[in-house]
Amino acid sequence: MAKVNVYNLKRESVGSIDLSDAVFGAEVNEPLIYDVLKAQLATHRSGSAKTKDRPEVAGSSRKLLKQKGSGGARHGSITSGTYVGGGQTHGPRPRDYGYRPPRKMRIGALRSALSLKLKEGNLTVVDKIELSEIKTKAFAGVLKALQVDSGSLIVDVLGNENLRLSIRNIPKNTYLPPEGVNLYDVLRHPHLVVTKDAIAALTTRFQEA
Repeated sequence: MAKVNVYNLKRESVGSIDLSDAVFGAEVNEPLIYDVLKAQLATHRSGSAKTKDRPEVAGSSRKLLKQKGSGGARHGSITSGTYVGGGQTHGPRPRDYGYRPPRKMRIGALRSALSLKLKEGNLTVVDKIELSEIKTKAFAGVLKALQVDSGSLIVDVLGNENLRLSIRNIPKNTYLPPEGVNLYDVLRHPHLVVTKDAIAALTTRFQEA
């Protein structure tokens, strides 16, 4: 198990904690991270691209010229894709790009991402985050004191409304409960800040996986 320092909101060391190898000690599997991240991003694609085909464009269906004798192509109607304004042949249609990798792949990729944060020194464990009031400016000062103000994912137990409301207007910083921690949000933030209670919840989540 890896032992890391536990800090208060002023970045003063208040102890240490052992991190479970099942969560933070996995081998970093970059191909697995890529596959699962690609699947997660695919679910966010709108898939709304669409073009009109021949029945959908405006235009007469009258045969333009006689079948034989003109020396030209045997066109059927002006809505053909060979004419400007005609229907597009084999154009894009609305579709769902999302797909869901197996559970073991998703859990393995998230383990790799959390382990990567620890390996790179971008994981900060804090004792607790208790805010007396909802104050964005005050919490921005906390992030600066913790040296994570360049962008961070803050993980604390569900129900910390003062934290959620204080951080929501600070760019590049996000709050999530342990149940909502996912690969995309872990990777897109330079720093990961986790409370001791959230560490316990994450460990339980992975043990049940």
